[in-house]
Amino acid sequence: MKPTIAQKCPFAVPVIEGQTYYWCSCGLSKKQPFCDGGHQGTEFKPTPYQATETKTVHFCGCKHSKKGVLCDGSHSSI
Repeated sequence: MKPTIAQKCPFAVPVIEGQTYYWCSCGLSKKQPFCDGGHQGTEFKPTPYQATETKTVHFCGCKHSKKGVLCDGSHSSI
């Protein structure tokens, strides 16, 4: 099963050191880039991301990144 492409660019999100964020891996969440349970009934599960510092990170929007939750530019080839 392939994930649904939520958008063909990353989501820039400010994160707080020590917080855990649950990235949507299926692309079905209405609260992108985070999980809202839209994966129910699929093989997908949310992927935890632990912020190691307070900063803005770029979560993958296309759901095809080889870096997991973070954008690696894969959206430019799909």
